[in-house]
Amino acid sequence: MNGDTTANLIYLVLLGCAVMGWFFTANREGIGKVLQQAMIWGFIFLGVVAGYGLWSDVQRQTSADQMLQLGKGQISVPRQSDGHYYLTLALNGENIRFVVDTGASNMVLSLDDARRVGIDPDSLNFLGSANTANGTVRTAPIRLNTVRLGDITDTDVFASVNGGEMDGSLLGMAYLEKWGRIEISGGELRLTR
Repeated sequence: MNGDTTANLIYLVLLGCAVMGWFFTANREGIGKVLQQAMIWGFIFLGVVAGYGLWSDVQRQTSADQMLQLGKGQISVPRQSDGHYYLTLALNGENIRFVVDTGASNMVLSLDDARRVGIDPDSLNFLGSANTANGTVRTAPIRLNTVRLGDITDTDVFASVNGGEMDGSLLGMAYLEKWGRIEISGGELRLTR
């Protein structure tokens, strides 16, 4: 704390003490009632301060994973507290949550997500490879019958299944480029087709 901040704090404390002293002196007959009302107003004040301080966190939590359909062929999704954008797409009718990854070339499904959309990883040929932050992993090419995001449905979409361990699936540029316009600004990802 610098000198100005300390002086301001001392001034506010003295002013508060003077106001409280006057208040209690003027209402000394009903001091119990005055204390009760002061406590109520104190709690209201603390609630307002806490609500104001936590508003951005509350707003982020309530909007988490909420894709907004802005118009025909246009969606918006908020950035999450971890800094990533997440989209849920219906693959072959099954909802799969993706991390939007502009550094990934393709749509990459984890082994678990591949099973959820009806693909048996044991029947795939893991002939490809991908360089990831965790090293090189084997991949298998697949075709998805339908991929739906918002009001847009694509058919016969190329993707791959990662043969390694992944926490979730990645939505890479091969799919994102199907949308004519990709915008990221102000904590929001917008896709327009």
